[in-house]
Amino acid sequence: MKAIVQDSYGDLDEVLRLVDIEKPVPAAGEVLVRVRAAPVVGGDWHLMRGLPYLARPITGLRRPRNRVPGLELAGAVEEVGPGVDSLDVGDEVFGWCSGAFQEYAAVPAGQLARKPANLTVEQAAAVPISGFTALQAVRDLGRVGPGTKVLVHGATGSVGTYAVQLAKVFGAEVTAVCGAAKADLARDLGADHVHDYATGEPPGGFDVLVDLYGNPSLRTCRRLVRKGGAVVLVGGTGGCWFMGTDRWLRALVAAPFLGFKAKPLVHKDRHEDLLFLRDLIESGRLTPVLDRTYPLADVAKAVEDVRRGRVRGHAVVTP
Repeated sequence: MKAIVQDSYGDLDEVLRLVDIEKPVPAAGEVLVRVRAAPVVGGDWHLMRGLPYLARPITGLRRPRNRVPGLELAGAVEEVGPGVDSLDVGDEVFGWCSGAFQEYAAVPAGQLARKPANLTVEQAAAVPISGFTALQAVRDLGRVGPGTKVLVHGATGSVGTYAVQLAKVFGAEVTAVCGAAKADLARDLGADHVHDYATGEPPGGFDVLVDLYGNPSLRTCRRLVRKGGAVVLVGGTGGCWFMGTDRWLRALVAAPFLGFKAKPLVHKDRHEDLLFLRDLIESGRLTPVLDRTYPLADVAKAVEDVRRGRVRGHAVVTP
């Protein structure tokens, strides 16, 4: 079968190769999924480059621990391993995995759910990890509820498109920060107000700031958030060692003096959250934003397009 493999860290057009590898066999508790779609997100570039260095004990010291990249997928169950009774051959599924950029993947059944009936496989593939991240930022750390004033910084990316919609689901008044070219998308997502980041800071007084890229300084966060409000720190940019996580530590130390609550998020992959998102999607209250698809051979190009901000919402690879 065809797969994208990576045996070293470096420039993606040099280290990612499309090759033939052996088709996996599902072990006990696993199913074999015929992969029909696998999304590319901003974090893929960092993982494939081996960044941040601080994470390499987990991701692989000198080369990726998982030879086939890609962390989420949608497709159809091809074969059921021993001990699996929750899924059947032919079921259309979506979920998270280790190694999605290949034609077939062996995935623990507990990491999959039946695909939302009203989504294509391409849309469904874009739900799990970005959806988990947005849900846990908005609901669990932000504790967003009716009337909460929420600012989503980076509102039209893979996580931001979910964060805006979820904040509206929970009854918030949402201000979306994005580029002028994507303002129409932010409005379509339900944002009450849209602010072009190129024109400076929006007015302050927010109860919750969901920061997806690490762009606002801590002093800016203080100006944007009311006293006692929450700053949920999701993404980050920075040097090769920490990639913005050092900013999380600075925020935790400085927040009591700046008058807000700093809440860094490392998302958790949870089956109950996958089902929660599926219910919202099937009820029509949440919709993935799919911009474009790529063939399996163009994974490197897809990652670069996402990294450069050329994608509105999600980019998906279709093996």
